[in-house]
Amino acid sequence: MGVVSGMSPAVVLLSGGLDSATTFAIARSEGFACYCLSIDYGQRHRAELDAARRVARALGAVEHRVTALDLTAFGGSALTDASIAVPTEGVQSGIPVTYVPARNTIFLALALAYAEVRGAADVFFGANAVDYSGYPDCRPEYMRAFEALANLATKAALDGYRLTLHTPIIHLSKADIIRRGTDLGVDYGLTVSCYQATAEGLACGRCDSCRLRRAGFEAAGLPDPTRYA
Repeated sequence: MGVVSGMSPAVVLLSGGLDSATTFAIARSEGFACYCLSIDYGQRHRAELDAARRVARALGAVEHRVTALDLTAFGGSALTDASIAVPTEGVQSGIPVTYVPARNTIFLALALAYAEVRGAADVFFGANAVDYSGYPDCRPEYMRAFEALANLATKAALDGYRLTLHTPIIHLSKADIIRRGTDLGVDYGLTVSCYQATAEGLACGRCDSCRLRRAGFEAAGLPDPTRYA
C-alpha cells in the first residue's frame, strides 16, 4: 500500500459543502494523507466545485481530482433537471425532489476505483442521517452494504487489502458537525451548501440545504459565514 510522508492514504469524497469539508478535516486529523475526489455531475449548484478546490487547498489535500460525469442525461432530480424547481418551502417529510437517483452509489464506486489505484484502504464520505434523513443512500445500513460490496468487488480486497468506508458524521447533528469542524480549523466561509447557489457561490437562503446550514450555525452558537444573495 502506498504512503505519503509516513501516512496511510485515504480517498475523501469532497463536494465543497459543509459536511464533506468537515469529513476531510476529520480524516486529516486521524493521520491520513488525503486524496480528494469531487464529481462534476451537471449539478445545478456548480459553484460547489470551486468551493471544493478552495477547501482542498486550505486543508492540504495530497491530490484533488474533479471527475466529470453527466447525470443530467437521466435527470429525475431538481439538481440535475432545470425543469424541476428546487423546493424553498422548508424541509418536508419523504424523499425530496433534490434526491439524485443512484448518486451516492455512483460517487462511492468512483471513490472505490480511485482508492484502489492509489493503494488506499480507506474512503471517507460525509453522509449524514440525522438532520435530514430523506435520502435513502445516506442511511447507515446503506453504507454498511456498500462496504461489503466493495470488499467483494476489487482485486485489492482479494489481495488482502480490505476497504473501510468511514462515515464519521453520519450520526451527528448539523450543529455538532459545525462544532467539530471548527475545532479542526475548517473555514466554513470557503464552503458552498446551497442547492441553487449563484456562479459566484452566493446562497439563496431558502432551500432545504440553506435552512439546515443556517439552523446548524444558530444551534452551535457560532457566526454563520455564508454569503447570501
